[in-house]
Amino acid sequence: MADTNTIAVDVFPLLCGLVLAPFIIGVVNRTKAFFAGRNGQPLLQLYFDIFKLLRKGAVFSRSTTWVFRLAPAVSLASTVSALAIFSLSPEGAALSFPGDIVLAVYMLALARFATVLSALDTGSSFEGMGASREVMLAPFAEAAFFILILAAAVASRSMSAATMFAAAIPLPVRILMFVSLFIVLLVENCRVPADDPNTHLELTMIHEVMVLDNSGPDLGMIFYAASLKLWLFASLAVCCIMPAGLTGGIIGEMALRVAGIICVCILVGVVESVMARFRFDKVRRMLVFASVLSSLALLIAVGVSA
Repeated sequence: MADTNTIAVDVFPLLCGLVLAPFIIGVVNRTKAFFAGRNGQPLLQLYFDIFKLLRKGAVFSRSTTWVFRLAPAVSLASTVSALAIFSLSPEGAALSFPGDIVLAVYMLALARFATVLSALDTGSSFEGMGASREVMLAPFAEAAFFILILAAAVASRSMSAATMFAAAIPLPVRILMFVSLFIVLLVENCRVPADDPNTHLELTMIHEVMVLDNSGPDLGMIFYAASLKLWLFASLAVCCIMPAGLTGGIIGEMALRVAGIICVCILVGVVESVMARFRFDKVRRMLVFASVLSSLALLIAVGVSA
């Protein structure tokens, strides 16, 4: 019975993420609507959109192959696998082992790889342009993320996500990790100032232009995977600034975690409302700045652990 209870505690954060991820997209959109003086979309709009797309049929171009048809499922499965590692509870995670955080990063990279291959498989010059922009920014974002993980590993003396972010990491390191991760969150989730998810001008899009040919259930899976990815990064940002174990039980812990994720999403909406989209060279500089912050957190962590 104890083992069953432990498994339930570990899986509960993952289930929360799978159910509530589309909701936080609504939080971002309503925050932007508030700043624009509009009522905005319903908070549950993405749920309606996904269910509507699942009921429709998919249209495939004659120039596409099995790669295009398989990519949305691979992207969604990879994102869920990463979420299973990063969905942290006071007791652990749904999937946990030494070095699991490296696997989670590679799962996110696999999701990106599948999306890029899908865009290239269409033979569209616009989608190829978006794919090239995606792979241009990816090394900078992944470098900042890996250095951040290394800083957390040094500070916590662990290579497992379940214990890495729950350890007693010094506050300066946590603040630097949070700021760096928030910058990576904006780029990885194609938010302003790195990208604009609401634009329909192909010349300025990155992620949205890569999925122009997707429709029906495939597009629904892409939308859902994008919301899961935002939930994942927002959850990690909350873990950076707010360690696990602040409350006595799993319900209180997850309520506090969800409140923190909603606050991060409100912050994303505020950033998108007060900033304009950057040129691509400025996005690279922003990611280099995130790498510098992660490196500074690593140096402090090494100094404290020495």
